[in-house]
Amino acid sequence: MLSRSARPAPQVRRALLLAVVFIAFGGAAPSCRNGRSDGGPAPAPKVAAAASTPTVVLHGRDGRNITVRVELARTEAERTRGLMYRNHLEPDAGMLFLFPRPATLAFWMKNTLIPLDMLFLDPDRRVVGIVENATPETETPRRVNGDSQYVLEVGGGLTRQWGVTAGSIVEFQGRPADAGPS
Repeated sequence: MLSRSARPAPQVRRALLLAVVFIAFGGAAPSCRNGRSDGGPAPAPKVAAAASTPTVVLHGRDGRNITVRVELARTEAERTRGLMYRNHLEPDAGMLFLFPRPATLAFWMKNTLIPLDMLFLDPDRRVVGIVENATPETETPRRVNGDSQYVLEVGGGLTRQWGVTAGSIVEFQGRPADAGPS
């Protein structure tokens, strides 16, 4: 605690307060009423457009289209963490793993607490193969025959329920630039 003699003089405190206000308002002069020097109404604040949630549309064998909201795993760290430590995944939610080029991919379920279906997709977004109901908390590598560039993880058992099989087409919507053309 400062002693009375160590406190700054009132003029110094006032100058410090004005400096803080000046910095807090990005250097705008606080004497302008409503943000305008002519006293007119303040302009409407700019509102950032809400980023659309990326989705994928799965085309089931019976002609149904299933839309799934996805979180994106683009970086190595995001792909490594995946859906670990989650206790629940909504039926219309999943995670889309994006890789820079096709390769033989393998996934495990270490620290993943819920069963998942893994849909391995080629660069044209055709399902190469599906690992159904991957057992939670295991380190067994899960893969399919053939190269994949994307992997979609959804709740265990949903692909069978939806009628999605190898050869089904998947569309990306609201996709990032690194997911390529739809």
